Amino acid sequence: MEKKTLNKFERLKKGEQAAKYATLTNFALSVMKGVFGLLSGSVALIADSINSFSDIFASLAVYIGLKLSQRKPDQKFPYGYYKAETLSSLIIAGVIVFSGLEIVIESVQGIINPQPLKIPFIAILVAVISVAVSFLMSRYKQKVGKEIESPALLGDAKHSLIDVFASVLVFVGVLGSYVGYLSLQGVAGLLVSILIIWMGLKIGKNAVLVLLDATLNPERVEQIKKLALSVNGVEGVHEVRVRSSGPYIFSELHLETKKDLSVEKAHEISEEVEKTIKNKVKELETLFVQIEPTKKDTMRYALPVETNEALQSAPSSHFGKTPYFLIWDVQNGEIKDYKVRENPAKDIEKKRGIKAAEFLVKENVDVILSHELGEGPKYVLSQALIHSLTPEGTTTREIMDNVQKMIE
Repeated sequence: MEKKTLNKFERLKKGEQAAKYATLTNFALSVMKGVFGLLSGSVALIADSINSFSDIFASLAVYIGLKLSQRKPDQKFPYGYYKAETLSSLIIAGVIVFSGLEIVIESVQGIINPQPLKIPFIAILVAVISVAVSFLMSRYKQKVGKEIESPALLGDAKHSLIDVFASVLVFVGVLGSYVGYLSLQGVAGLLVSILIIWMGLKIGKNAVLVLLDATLNPERVEQIKKLALSVNGVEGVHEVRVRSSGPYIFSELHLETKKDLSVEKAHEISEEVEKTIKNKVKELETLFVQIEPTKKDTMRYALPVETNEALQSAPSSHFGKTPYFLIWDVQNGEIKDYKVRENPAKDIEKKRGIKAAEFLVKENVDVILSHELGEGPKYVLSQALIHSLTPEGTTTREIMDNVQKMIE
């Protein structure tokens, strides 16, 4: 069965729902570990309870961020409220680091002044449940976070994954305390705090970079550039900029096209570039394309001729049936090179004009000078962005001189 593609508001709604479930689960875990931590006298469980309690605020921050992200752009926020989610990621980072420091204090106390457990079996059972629930929540948030491409939810999933390791360490500490190694609870709590602080700093760093519009994914920039270059009519791409905003990215780029391109053709190329990129980069919200005509150093011209006599060749009034094409390059107003090429389509029965046009496309011609152009050749040449002009003059040399004056 084909997987349904969610629109952006459905994605945000799904993320909001996941954050809500995570908040309720963390609340239940925090209460359970806190109550049985106090009853059993387990420093490790109490520390883990503080960690889960901080998760409530972290998941709540994600929920609020995703909720705000669903608001449509307005006059005050024309780019939308997507960065509210990134801001929530920064809040998550602060909460994670703070909870890690709290656990450090509790753990040091547990090492200095260890206490035996009062109800060890219950404490061990709670630690096992905590491991299982944290693992399932991490997998759930990671799955939804990837599906909707939410950095805040993915960050919260990483935090839940740390909770898994934290709960495992708590389990080891509680079990060690039960068999006689009382200080293991404090050691476990200290290790948990190091993991938590490290992850909090990492998530906070990424959130700050996003808020400062830093480019976090150079590969994405290169992908957008390659996709733009793959569109017919694009001569070059530069100044590709990408910035993240919540689960979406905004991009802008400058396209180089052939000189003297019509407004209609430039608009067509711009739309094709946007369509091509958005088909591959699903999280792209908007793409700003600026067209910049490229002034080529060398222009290549073609003229149908009757004879193979170089610049003395007689001009031909035909296009598809012409025996030869005179092709020449002009650089800085001077003819740098010229050649006479036989028309490969002159003797075929059908579509001579189209085949002749395709031949000139392969020869990288920029301008064709011809009196006779049918609809088929015109289409082929226009698709290749080859301009067509009516020649002025009776001799080949006159035509070449006149076209140079027209271009200048």
